[in-house]
Amino acid sequence: AIRYLSKRRQQRVRLIGDTLRQEGFDLVLLQEVWSEQDYGELKGKLAGCYPFSHYFRSGVIGSGLCVFSRFPILDTLLYQYSLNGYPYMLQHGDWFCGKSVGLVVMKISGIIFNVYVTHLHAEYCRDKDAYLPHRLVQAWELAQFIRHTSKAADVVLLGGDLNMHPEDVGIRLLRGWTGLQDAFAEATHFEGCKNGCTLVPDNCFTDKSELLPFPLGIRIDYILYKVTGVSAHQLGVLGVRHCCDPPCPLTQAISSFTVKCEELKTTTGRAPGMDIPFSDHEAVMATLHIQRQGQPAGATLGTADPALADVVTEARAEVGVGLRAARRQRYSSGRMAVLALLLLLLQAAAALGTLAGLGAEQPFPKLSFCLLAFLAIGVLVLATGLHLFHTMEVKMLHGTEEQMWMVLRALQERP
Repeated sequence: AIRYLSKRRQQRVRLIGDTLRQEGFDLVLLQEVWSEQDYGELKGKLAGCYPFSHYFRSGVIGSGLCVFSRFPILDTLLYQYSLNGYPYMLQHGDWFCGKSVGLVVMKISGIIFNVYVTHLHAEYCRDKDAYLPHRLVQAWELAQFIRHTSKAADVVLLGGDLNMHPEDVGIRLLRGWTGLQDAFAEATHFEGCKNGCTLVPDNCFTDKSELLPFPLGIRIDYILYKVTGVSAHQLGVLGVRHCCDPPCPLTQAISSFTVKCEELKTTTGRAPGMDIPFSDHEAVMATLHIQRQGQPAGATLGTADPALADVVTEARAEVGVGLRAARRQRYSSGRMAVLALLLLLLQAAAALGTLAGLGAEQPFPKLSFCLLAFLAIGVLVLATGLHLFHTMEVKMLHGTEEQMWMVLRALQERP
């Protein structure tokens, strides 16, 4: 919730705090807690049952991400996504939030957990999704961040508002490249909104116009998990590995643990005894059973998954579309800056000519001259800023496209 803008914010924050205190979860991952004052209120209220917590700070408004835990937090890390919308799209505001992924490391009963919480860029319009390339870059960076920071963990958990439907290329890319499992798909028992939807038309805080094509709602909030382990390469089972060989997605890992989602629930609208829901999104609650195996299974050589190669190809194509659009915007803003600079130079020449006595028989229009100069300076500053922004956007999209190409080539070269 955003201070001064969100409806009945303080009441909902109190409701969330009271409910979390009653439920007694082991771990709570929250998004869109934009106000540090709200986080402080929750922290004070939950100190007795969740003595350990962390708030991730980034951007102008803040990441909105925080974690409450019954167990000690050993370490934290924040990664802010390189692309996150446009600063001039004030009506959306994602750019000012500094969308990120937060990591907390915990040790519970001798098991190392890497817990990730994130919130990706919103979709706003599914038919004309101008932010799809940015969201794909975020999904890719999230997947890479998880893969490269979870090697020492036994269990990986990811929770958050991914702003992607289960069939979208971004969620397929994230799951395919990390091996994460969807708690909703794996749950033995489910209770809540139909199809696990977390954004439903019945919610009074939801923009119902966005859900017209989806009368039941959409599922965009997830709990994903997996176990990790030592790869066959690391054990030396396959001998010497070439330094350019890609890591774990192409080899099966050895794990001493199994994780099973026994139950998944969502809230279903209004808070108990209240006339409002907790949030515009339904909460997702999972009960995971983690068991240590007697002996880890043997390592085997994995094969490249053709479906994963197709997903990476599809994602790379969408990133390429965004890259071409960013290049056009960079060119347009650069041309506008050059024209504004030329106008300023012409005005400077006219002013110098007047000072030199040329055209003295004509009165000099000072007011018009000053207004035009201010306009040219404003356009020059704005266009230059946009040109710099879109230059950085081009670099980020181009870099992600190249990373995907390298991964795709490695996948295609494997048997």
